[in-house]
Amino acid sequence: MYEPNSGPGPAIAAQGLAKRFGDVCAVAGIDLSVPAGSVYGILGPNGAGKSTTVLMLATLVAPSAGSARVLGYDLASEAPTIRRKIGVALQETGLDRAQTASQLLEFVCRLHGAERRAARQRAAELVELVGLTEVAHRRAGSYSGGTRRRLDLALALVHDPRLIYLDEPTTGLDPAARRAIWEEIETLRRRGVTILLTTQYLDEADRLCDRVAIVDRGAIVVEGTPAELRRSLGGDVIEIELQSPQAADHAAEALGEGASVLGERVRLTDRDGRRRIPQVVAALQQRGLHLAGLSLAEPTLDDVFLELTGRPPVPDPHDAPEEVRS
Repeated sequence: MYEPNSGPGPAIAAQGLAKRFGDVCAVAGIDLSVPAGSVYGILGPNGAGKSTTVLMLATLVAPSAGSARVLGYDLASEAPTIRRKIGVALQETGLDRAQTASQLLEFVCRLHGAERRAARQRAAELVELVGLTEVAHRRAGSYSGGTRRRLDLALALVHDPRLIYLDEPTTGLDPAARRAIWEEIETLRRRGVTILLTTQYLDEADRLCDRVAIVDRGAIVVEGTPAELRRSLGGDVIEIELQSPQAADHAAEALGEGASVLGERVRLTDRDGRRRIPQVVAALQQRGLHLAGLSLAEPTLDDVFLELTGRPPVPDPHDAPEEVRS
């Protein structure tokens, strides 16, 4: 059974945490407070500093500045203790592709000091927990991307950590695999485990996270619950589809402040979207612009990110979903 987070204070408390690699500033000094037992998301595009932040908090990269306490332990002076108490699933892992899930899990259990029988029992528990029963005795090299991510998660759970770091746990996965990982994360939250995850997917943060920090260019630009961030825009989102990017540019000029262009679409936030729609249509007709479509919706985290940074959190084009392998 998992040991719940206990004791006063947040699971993670960081002040001014920063990292430079030569002349490159990867993280520009962030403050974080992650409540125990919660799922906290760091949201942003590739290159925003998400992974570097996780590596620092996992004691795998030394900060250039700032301080942090993880589960009450000082990041600088008590790193070995922190490493014993956390679980980490990074984007890139060095799985032995010739070993099975059961063999890998049993091996890691032994590394953590378990006797052979206890290691075998714990490995079996983890296989069942993350839904690997059907493939537990197949070599890891035959696994699909989603199955490998489940194994990564199981390996991070070997020693019953109170805190788990998940670095972009669903990047590159197909929709079914993403949903399966989401369900595992929700199960862990119900067991009282604190989870810090990074993601570039707005829907993922909206579904999983109790609180979200939106990061851009190494700095936190806003932080709060998903609902608070959506409410911060203060209204509805009108999305107008035009017939070309050039027409969208002209439409944004006609609509004025608050209108943003995404390809052939224009997005506009208004406190009373229904009232504004006739005015929008009239303004575009006066410019001779023909609408290909128009919709009204509540703000999403995509809208929050776009409003704050002036651009959407575009995923890396190399992160295409992996095909399921037999």
